Amino acid sequence: LKDSSSQVRCAMFRGNRLRLRFQPANGQQVLIRARVSLYEGRGEFQLVAEHMEPSGEGALRLAFEQLKQRLAAEGLFDPALKRPLPRFPSQIGVITSPSGAAVRDVISVLARRFPRIPLLVYPVQVQGEAAPGQIVRALELAAERADCEVLILCRGGGSLEDLIAFNDEAVARAIRACPIPVVVGVGHEIDYTIADFAADQRAATPSAAAELASPDRADWLQRFARTGARLQQALQAMLGNRRQGWDHLQRRLQRMHPGQRLRQQQQRLDELERRLLQAMTRRRERSAEGLARLRSRLLGQTPAHRLSRLGLRQRNLGQRLHRAMQQGLQKQSQRLGRAAQTLDAVSPLATLNRGYSISRLPSGELLRDSAQTKPGEQVETRLARGRILCKVVESQAE
Repeated sequence: LKDSSSQVRCAMFRGNRLRLRFQPANGQQVLIRARVSLYEGRGEFQLVAEHMEPSGEGALRLAFEQLKQRLAAEGLFDPALKRPLPRFPSQIGVITSPSGAAVRDVISVLARRFPRIPLLVYPVQVQGEAAPGQIVRALELAAERADCEVLILCRGGGSLEDLIAFNDEAVARAIRACPIPVVVGVGHEIDYTIADFAADQRAATPSAAAELASPDRADWLQRFARTGARLQQALQAMLGNRRQGWDHLQRRLQRMHPGQRLRQQQQRLDELERRLLQAMTRRRERSAEGLARLRSRLLGQTPAHRLSRLGLRQRNLGQRLHRAMQQGLQKQSQRLGRAAQTLDAVSPLATLNRGYSISRLPSGELLRDSAQTKPGEQVETRLARGRILCKVVESQAE
């Protein structure tokens, strides 16, 4: 749109309302298909736009990108909203054209992978102006019936214009509003639609969508075979264990048999008898040894033997006493001699023998000082042998 073409712009917006699939912007170049009209009141020509598309990239591609960005911003494509597909669906619903190749591909894949799963087809148009509304009503009907556990929305390949029904906003919102998980397989592997982003699972083709929605019978048969083999091994192992337990119980039963128990008790009785005889023999031997020890001790405790020992001990003690008395007398004699020598050394008699004498006053007091005497007084003098009475003629002090 050019800002200078005000008449054309005004005429376009005053004319029939266009069903635009993109949001035009100022400065954007577009291709317009319009019819020419004359406004007689002012004598002006008008262009009444009937179709408009971007110049170059195409209206459908631009509308696709704008819708994709807007719905993604709303969170409609959030991975957290994706629902898991059931592993073994009881019934699969297919929303597609009943006469197209897509439904035949789905039927073929399901017949090959798991033919026992029932298939319910919701016939809709997959191309044209009525297609989006029919797809939305089919999703709502499937949700209302709730007889399928997973839905497949599919169609074959085509141009972007052929797939326009799957780029419809109402279809995308109906997919997210449906309580049943939806698998979308539209076109070929390179084809992406808004429905692919809104779906719980996106498949490259209708056949791939059928494979995602159904279990693989061959794979499950292999799993069952492996599980059966493991089960058989487990049963064989369990039977082996039970057989071992049976053998063990049989051996126990044999051991618990009365005849076997009697034989065991007889053997035990023989063993106890042998051990009893051995114990009696050992006890008799120990008793004989103890008796011999007691006899020896009794012989050692007889009076004659004790008297003999006491007489021998008496003689030994007498000899020890005699030796001790001799040694004691000798020690005392030696001690007495030493004491006599010591006494002689300090005895006054020994001093007197050396020519000294001891004088006493008549009172018996020893005379040590000449001042103790008076002239004419008698003094008794003891010599080494005998005494003499002396009369003091004169006393001199030194």
